[in-house]
Amino acid sequence: MAAEIKTEELEYRSDDLTMKGLVAFDANAADPRAVVLVVPEFWGRTAYMEKRARDMAEAGYVGFAIDLYGEGRVTEDAGEATELMNQALADFEALKTRYRLAIEAIKRHDAVDAERLAAIGYCFGGAVGLSMARQGVHHDALATFHAGISGLASIAGTIDTPTWIFTGEDDPMAEPQEVERVAQEMREAGAEVQVTRYPGVSHAFTNPGADEKAEKFGLPLSYDEAADRDSLAKTLEFFAGKLG
Repeated sequence: MAAEIKTEELEYRSDDLTMKGLVAFDANAADPRAVVLVVPEFWGRTAYMEKRARDMAEAGYVGFAIDLYGEGRVTEDAGEATELMNQALADFEALKTRYRLAIEAIKRHDAVDAERLAAIGYCFGGAVGLSMARQGVHHDALATFHAGISGLASIAGTIDTPTWIFTGEDDPMAEPQEVERVAQEMREAGAEVQVTRYPGVSHAFTNPGADEKAEKFGLPLSYDEAADRDSLAKTLEFFAGKLG
């Protein structure tokens, strides 16, 4: 039977906030499927993040674009996005709670096999995913794309999340030597870590809207179709090996 990709809102509470995620799944799937968290850029749970959730559903998983700010907040303004991101980072324990609650909420969904969990994180969301793995939040697989590297959470014990970091060699938010330092310290804590670097590629290389935002806000962002396609293909191969 052909896939029928459905999307629906999933709300869950974190203290006094209502968190609003978007679930994408194949309504014709006979059995529950592994879930892939989609951890957003600092713009919030945008239409682009929702597309990535649908991409995961089309690949045979349940995609879940999570909410890191509460009330499903999104912005098109770089200044406001920076403020929202900094507010979230100011209380890392609260951010970690939001992340864990997102996992708990999606695991209760009927379409989800609660024993199989992966995540994909973009920019700020990539840094969040790396920080969560470093803090002991287990994923069967984690892939990050143009993740910011500075200011990651410290390592708390053994890391049991297999991780693949996709990064541009010209990304000012992820200097190559810093990416390798982070990867190596995670390896030393027990993690399987791969790094793919794309020569001549800058920040936000997976987002087709990056160039428009770069021009509007003067940010070092640039879409790269080849790197986008290659990183997604490698991620799906990686997930197939870890999730089945």
